[in-house]
Amino acid sequence: MATVPVYCICRLPYDVTQFMIECDACKDWFHGSCVGVDEDEAPDIDIYHCPNCEKTDGKSTMKKKKTWSKHDTGQSGDVRAVQNGSQVFIKELRSRTFPSSEDIVVKLNGSQLTMDYLEEVGFNEPILVQKKEGLGMSMPAPTFYISDVENYVGPDVGVDVIDVTKQTDCKMKLKEFVDYYYSTNRKKVLNVINLEFSDTRMDSIVQSPQIVRRLSWVENYWPDDALLGKPKVTKYCLICVKDSYTDFHIECGGASVWYHILKGEKIFFLIKPTSANLSLYERWRSSANHTEMFFADQVDKCYKCTLKQGQTLFIPSGWINAVLTPVDTLAFSGHFVHNLSVEMQMRAYEVEKRLKVNSLTPFPNFETACWYVGRHLLERFKGTFSFSLRWGSGCSNIITII
Repeated sequence: MATVPVYCICRLPYDVTQFMIECDACKDWFHGSCVGVDEDEAPDIDIYHCPNCEKTDGKSTMKKKKTWSKHDTGQSGDVRAVQNGSQVFIKELRSRTFPSSEDIVVKLNGSQLTMDYLEEVGFNEPILVQKKEGLGMSMPAPTFYISDVENYVGPDVGVDVIDVTKQTDCKMKLKEFVDYYYSTNRKKVLNVINLEFSDTRMDSIVQSPQIVRRLSWVENYWPDDALLGKPKVTKYCLICVKDSYTDFHIECGGASVWYHILKGEKIFFLIKPTSANLSLYERWRSSANHTEMFFADQVDKCYKCTLKQGQTLFIPSGWINAVLTPVDTLAFSGHFVHNLSVEMQMRAYEVEKRLKVNSLTPFPNFETACWYVGRHLLERFKGTFSFSLRWGSGCSNIITII
């Protein structure tokens, strides 16, 4: 029988319900309560040494305080904060360098992305697939234009449009946005990222990747006869003009997300969902002037990942990300919650609830989805003690909720 790994000075197994911190010297993990480190203090620690390693490697060191606000000095001599998404901000963002995503993004062929692969390796790092072949997905031809979106969805359908410079949103008819898109003199940078089209004619020509359909709680556990309709989060059309920018966020409900670029390009800025980074994110997002602070400046590493035409990117639960569109782009995406990231989904959802985020891409009835999954688990476990390893400790989290 395999021995369960033990950690910390208490020599107990790793516990996902307790805050733990890794020693940068011995690489062992310690319960914060055992070594006197509070979870709220962890983001300010630069290098952590456990009590034993302090004797040989010195005490832990704290991060230097950074100036997070950016300033733009006008000709009048006034100093004002730079708004995330403004032209000054975009110019600065384009000029900056970031660690390459090669260190954290897994590259696979479509046929390699299977349930067996994910159950063995896990889904904790972003996955990039160069070509859609083998993914079991359907997409229009690259000759599909924005005007075709209008034709399939309907010109009078209302869409949420983001004014990128102001980072505010408004309602427009799709026809109005398409007219703006094709205009030769765009006075604003407008962005559509939440056009959910599963109830339109476009639904028949776009199919999400097969692995998403296999994993999705909504696809697999939501009853057809439920009083509440299935959450419509599986098929989004993204119409983004050059210099569109979506600030750092975590997907609602702790969902994972897939993106496919039909034409154009997107640049993702990816931050790992460590305990420290999630705490920093919550603190940043709670700030009244968070739109004047570039969140990547507050973490140790933010990775840059460029997604080109024909490529597909899968981002796991909890990853903090921002998106820049360097050229006019038409893309498709979808959200999904699943068995492989139950703990992170729950943690991200709790962050979302505390922040009271008002998102343009919500995950409606997330708790109801958990109920249906919990009911499935209870029915499955009746009279048996066997269950699939892919649920892991997530079972207890789901059952706790219900």
